[in-house]
Amino acid sequence: MFTAVLKPGSFKHITCRNSIYPKSQVTRFPVSDEFVFWSDDFPSYSPPDYTAPHINGQIWADPDITDSTFQPKWNSLDGKINRVSFNGDYQVVDGIPRNPIGRTGIKGRGLLGRWGPNHAADPVVTRWRRDSLGNALINGEKRILQMVAIQRHDNQMWAIPGGMVDPGERVSATLKREFMEEALDSFDNKRMIDEFFAEGIEIYKGYVDDFRNTDNAWMETVAYSFHDGTGKQVGKLQLSAGDDAANVKWMDVSRDLKLHANHLDIVKQVVNRLNAHW
Repeated sequence: MFTAVLKPGSFKHITCRNSIYPKSQVTRFPVSDEFVFWSDDFPSYSPPDYTAPHINGQIWADPDITDSTFQPKWNSLDGKINRVSFNGDYQVVDGIPRNPIGRTGIKGRGLLGRWGPNHAADPVVTRWRRDSLGNALINGEKRILQMVAIQRHDNQMWAIPGGMVDPGERVSATLKREFMEEALDSFDNKRMIDEFFAEGIEIYKGYVDDFRNTDNAWMETVAYSFHDGTGKQVGKLQLSAGDDAANVKWMDVSRDLKLHANHLDIVKQVVNRLNAHW
């Protein structure tokens, strides 16, 4: 089961508009709600072109789009690199992919490694909040859900502990690897982790309203729910932030959370599935 909520023509991204691009001094070209979609006529649109200098030459990144040796296969599996969008075929204009959601006020790749979709995987790991006797706590008539949340280094916001899918890597492997790297800095019960992460349920697949998105490069993710209903598996572990996270904790889930990108929308899918307090 999955629910993609950020669809072209129905969602207008917010995080990746009308701001200074992260880790730069480049200001996005202003894009109001009425001009987000490419179908909206915007003749004065003139976004700056920015790709972070350290991106070029990295083993995990594409070459510059003007490199004559760079012959990507858009909207398809390009060797081990997945250039397929979960939102369907995206437009390629003058040899450059176009963000399927719409204008972001900046072109180029920004901080992202791939032209077009950049694929991530997000494990939503949850347990019930319990009292000292082990009883699940209730708010109103529903149990209180807790999730593993990490604090990002780049914007200091709390987020699902996910990360990028390596070329040729199975999403299931990415989910487990990223959780281990970001939330369990040291842990030796590999069998329990393997069994726990073998039982995930897909809850979201699609575009991410990420602050790094540009007109030509954007984030997409597959999110899975992993719930420890008894609290005797991952739910009993002491969390420890790895190098990729500034902090990590079990966080009570509610509609009032402020999370990175559209992670709250993703978490809401877990809340609905488990009939938890919101």
